[in-house]
Amino acid sequence: MTSFAISRKAIEVLLQDATQRDITTARRAALLQILWNERYLTRAQLIARVEYMLGRNCFGTSAWEDTFYRDMRLVKQAFQAAGYILEFSRIKEHTGYYLHGQPALSPEFRQMVKASAAEVDQRQIDIYRKLSTTALFRQGCAISDTARKVVAYRILQENPELTPQEANRKAVQLAYTS
Repeated sequence: MTSFAISRKAIEVLLQDATQRDITTARRAALLQILWNERYLTRAQLIARVEYMLGRNCFGTSAWEDTFYRDMRLVKQAFQAAGYILEFSRIKEHTGYYLHGQPALSPEFRQMVKASAAEVDQRQIDIYRKLSTTALFRQGCAISDTARKVVAYRILQENPELTPQEANRKAVQLAYTS
């Protein structure tokens, strides 16, 4: 077998195509990316993050635990091939999967968090701290209501034969079934 160097960009193009075509590859690539950025994530946390990215039940509905552990075995092999060791910690303060010898957050992810935190306006935080529980609850409901309206609008744009009420009903269904 002849070996040759392929640019990282070329491999990324092939992987992106594979993840769009195959849910198994997409799950494994998502797990790899999540674990590269964050450590000490439990099975439930990993599944929640992957389902957020790929959709509910992307691990299946009946044998999802087996699917998860098969995916993790391959992810572990991928990290090992790159010179990293994926382990699981049962220590109460740091429970979950982690890369041995690596910090809790990857340098890239840590930089993103720092940049995001730098954008936070302390005056806005102070205002939120002064709000009553009732006001915070109302604001949360308003945000959820706005998100539902945006989804209903998108559904209506994609399905002009629907009434606004039907689009709203579908948006609510999506919120509770996804």
